Parts: sequence; structure tokens; C-alpha cells
Amino acid sequence: MTTANKITILRILLIPVFVVAVLYYGQGGKSVHWWLAVLCFATASICDGVDGYIARRFNQRSELGAMLDPLADKLLLASAVIVLSFDHRPYLEAVPLWLTGTIIGRDMLLLIGLLVIRLMVGKFTIRPRVVGKVATVLQMAVVLWILLRWPQRWLLFWTISAAVCTGASGLLYVWDGSRQLSAHPSASPKPGS
Repeated sequence: MTTANKITILRILLIPVFVVAVLYYGQGGKSVHWWLAVLCFATASICDGVDGYIARRFNQRSELGAMLDPLADKLLLASAVIVLSFDHRPYLEAVPLWLTGTIIGRDMLLLIGLLVIRLMVGKFTIRPRVVGKVATVLQMAVVLWILLRWPQRWLLFWTISAAVCTGASGLLYVWDGSRQLSAHPSASPKPGS
């Protein structure tokens, strides 16, 4: 259990606290809940960079960390997008359901695709793409924009941008996965069939 992995586990433990704080804030509008939600989300986001830096700088890369780090990212963003999709007005704006559906749909598609490739090929290669990283940044921008209660007039721009990049990255991952499947010998037709 490396220091980087402990920080990643802390990020995962902050997620339910964040979700509960947002729900309480949406019900009663108490500023203590808003501060707690913002603090949890900010801490989890900052720790994402910190655990990566520690893993690289002090050579603490591990198989557990390679699995936990992206899981923590996905759990934080998915939880934030889902909980902010609820109607918390007048205290917070809502993430549009079409953006929530795009994000969750892409992640479910990727998970199913990874399972299929793992079963058929035995191993898979995930090539991170710039558009996927941009999608993550834009999704975080939407969450922060809503959490920090910034002017709503720009929110539509951020949500559309996040949806387009999320959809594009999903299509690229599907394309990569189908290439891995088709390159494997089990995808070739059997002689005589």
C-alpha cells in the first residue's frame, strides 16, 4: 500500500461525503453543506494530481494504483454529474439529463467493451486520447460551474462542449476496441465455415 494508493483511497472515501453534502444543500440551502460539498470535490480533484505526482516522482506505480486511480476519477465525476442532475433549485442549477446520459452511456459502453475484449482476446490496450482528457476537463468544468454557482449563461456552452467531447471520445474508444477485436485470430472466420 503506497502513499499514492492511500491518497487515491482517500479520494474514493470523499465521494459519499460530497454526495450527501450536495443532497443536504439542495434540500435546505445551508451554507455549511455547500462548503462541505465544494471542499470535498476540490480536495478529491487536487488529490488526483497529487497521487499521480507522488507515484511518478517516488516510483510508487503499482497495479493497484493503475486500477484505483481511473476508478476514483470515474466515480467522482459520475457521482457529481448524477447528484447534480437532481433538481436542487433555487440553490443549484442542474446538469442537463442529456449530458448525464451521454457521460454514463459512454462509460457503460466502455465497460461492456472492455469486458468483451477481455473475454475474447485475453488482454486489452487502452490508448488515452487528447479528446478523452478534454472531455474529462470539460465535465469537471460543468460540475465546478454549478457547484460554485457561477453565471448560468455560460453553462450551456460548457455542457454542449462536454457532451461533444465525451461522445467523440466514446466513438474513438469503440473504434480502438473493434480494431483490437478484429486483429485477434479468434475474429477470423474458421476454415470451411
